[in-house]
Amino acid sequence: MGSLKRKIEILGDASKFDVCASMASPRTVSGNWRIGNPDRAGICHAFAPDGRCISLFKVLMTNHCIYDCKYCVNNCSNAKTKVMFEPVELARAFMGLYIRNYVEGLFLSSGVWKSATDTSEKIIDALTLIRDTYHFQGYMHIKILPGTDKEYIRQIMEVADRVSLNVELPSPSRLSEVSSVKNYETDILACQKHIHHYIKEGLVPAGQTTQFIVGTTAESDHEIIERLHWEYSKLELKRAYFSGFTPIKGTPLEHRKTSERYIRKRENYLYRIDWLYRRYNYEIDRIFSIMDEKGMVPLGTDPKVSLALKDDTFPLDVNEASYKELLQVPGIGEISSRRIINLRKMNKKISNYRDLQRVGVVVKRAKSFITVNGRRQTRIKEFLN
Repeated sequence: MGSLKRKIEILGDASKFDVCASMASPRTVSGNWRIGNPDRAGICHAFAPDGRCISLFKVLMTNHCIYDCKYCVNNCSNAKTKVMFEPVELARAFMGLYIRNYVEGLFLSSGVWKSATDTSEKIIDALTLIRDTYHFQGYMHIKILPGTDKEYIRQIMEVADRVSLNVELPSPSRLSEVSSVKNYETDILACQKHIHHYIKEGLVPAGQTTQFIVGTTAESDHEIIERLHWEYSKLELKRAYFSGFTPIKGTPLEHRKTSERYIRKRENYLYRIDWLYRRYNYEIDRIFSIMDEKGMVPLGTDPKVSLALKDDTFPLDVNEASYKELLQVPGIGEISSRRIINLRKMNKKISNYRDLQRVGVVVKRAKSFITVNGRRQTRIKEFLN
């Protein structure tokens, strides 16, 4: 398989299971002997803050892998064609796409060929060519491989804007259900701690992220959120991604029966919980309080609504509540909360539901939990329908 085009097809397709929505880097660059800006790229097939649609070259270094993860299309037992970029091939392919304005940055992941050390050496060689030979100073998000040596992690982080390492599952026991090779403590958590150490020293300005595979084992939402809490509090994680398990042909779990609708909804609710915890500062014990006896988030009602229904501080007066309190109200988000506070600073008040609509509040969701001029929508059943 020597064709570069064919390698790009195979390794680009194999990268689709890595979730990426990384924001652009705050790193600044200067000088004439360079191309690219890190703040001009960062979101895969989405929109930058200035409204431009931009994209990353999202690809694997190789789909060879020594690991036996039962859910992964690149696991060592899969008979699919195995290919690998040489560093110069990857560097030239990326720069060719960049110069033609097809992409604005790089998202590079990989299987583990021979060892994390051998594969990391190839990744570093490719990144060095891109940065030093081609003088590319734009955005690069690099996946750190499980079991990577601390020194190689440092070298990757010296040229990357963001790095990530997938925890995949919430505990050592859960990981052991799908892999007999990976060690949760040494291959994953130890590497994440090294990443955190170098971030504290000022490397990778956009921080680190991680990804969970949801539904691969019988893990509960409680287990995932508990691990997520640890990641945010101990490693200062930038954010987490959730990928619902899908049986893939050629893997040991290809015949496992699963409800795609259920998995997708669970994935969606975990993103909502993550947002409440990460952006709205909900306490972890409060989030746990809405879970059922099996440690699962009920999928019938939006988590923010479930939490609001258990909170006896409602209803809130929208003209008196603080920014933090407004964020607790279903139908009110960060933008609408700021607009309400800004109106208040200008000595203006919310007089009716139409005023709320004008600032972006979803009134149908919010009105059972607020008062406007002393009036409140009292029919909770109507709200829930």
